[in-house]
Amino acid sequence: GDATVTQLIFNLVKGIVGAGVLSLPAGIAAFASGPTGVIPAVSLIAIIGGLSAYGFALIGRCCAYTNTKSYRDAWSATVSEKSSWLPATAVTVKTICACLAYSMILGDTFVSLLSTVGMASSKVPVTIGLTSIVLLPLCLMKNLSSLAPFSLVGSLGMLYTAVAMCVRYFGKAYTATGGFGNDMAPSLRPKFGPVGAAGVFTPSAAILVSMLSTAYMAHFNAPKFYNGLKDKTLPKYYKVVSTSFAISISIFALIASIGFLTFGSSSSGLILNNYSTRDGIMNLSRIAVAVSLVFSYPLAFVGARDGVLDLLKMKGTAKTQNVLTVALLSGITGLALVIPDVSFVMALAGATLGNGLIYVFPFLMFRGAIKKKVDATKGEKREVKLAMGSAILGILMGILGTKMALSTL
Repeated sequence: GDATVTQLIFNLVKGIVGAGVLSLPAGIAAFASGPTGVIPAVSLIAIIGGLSAYGFALIGRCCAYTNTKSYRDAWSATVSEKSSWLPATAVTVKTICACLAYSMILGDTFVSLLSTVGMASSKVPVTIGLTSIVLLPLCLMKNLSSLAPFSLVGSLGMLYTAVAMCVRYFGKAYTATGGFGNDMAPSLRPKFGPVGAAGVFTPSAAILVSMLSTAYMAHFNAPKFYNGLKDKTLPKYYKVVSTSFAISISIFALIASIGFLTFGSSSSGLILNNYSTRDGIMNLSRIAVAVSLVFSYPLAFVGARDGVLDLLKMKGTAKTQNVLTVALLSGITGLALVIPDVSFVMALAGATLGNGLIYVFPFLMFRGAIKKKVDATKGEKREVKLAMGSAILGILMGILGTKMALSTL
């Protein structure tokens, strides 16, 4: 590794803070309708962020203890090689879910952008056209290295979006008497009710928790961050993890709170849908998100495609890759057209795959690493119990989150 702590902090924040954060206001709206709902919501964002950081740190420690360089290798060295297909499958399916969310967000975003120039359209033709004309050629590219710099647009776009949302909230532009208050369909206009902070004690709060498990997901890259450090040590790695997740928690809390405080229980699964298509500064945000997702999409898609090839033990010839690209992209696009809300994808994927990758798998690897560590300390052995508690909590949250996500269909 030759990357500095600062470089890796930037890259990890960039990897965590993606378009998924734009669904979090809907997660708050799932259990609250009053402004005080943001208080427990911010607490949940911080708690889940802290647990996610702990899981991320555990994976790096397992790599350090076993001298491995990938998630699958670390699993093989600490749990068993025969079961290494399990995390590989979870990572592959989770990446497919990310592509599905991207497709849904892109469809909604381009419909809004087209309406700003007077072109009325619907999600189905826009999504199919975008997939056929733009995404398919990009996903068929053999060398994607030229697309990587565009991910910076996404990071800058998220920061810009956070600032723009704050400007509109504090400027009261979307109140009943504001300049854009009556521009949207009635279902997207600000709406507040009596259920505030107390709503967090209802089962519906599990939807936000599950969405956060997807939003914080970057754990399959933890080995790369540990092994990418120049003069790598665990204290340096812990600094990267703690700082990156602290910054990400702050950004998540800001966007989730401002979005909900602006639109309340009407917060859409993609909060940008709530903003008027006449709103210039929010249209710039839509453009930044669209550009970021268009060029990030093939990077995620190739990871999903290669994961499928690996699980099926198929040779990645050019013909096989092209056929699988068309088939997989067609399936993802079809699902994007029939699933009504991106927040459902975020919640379900987080409750199932996200909880496994963040809480359960890191614990199993850490327990295996400590069992095989000849010089394991008493503190490390006690920590296995702490990690087990995190895993049990993750399983319980996953069961409740899955049930609540399915109930929203």
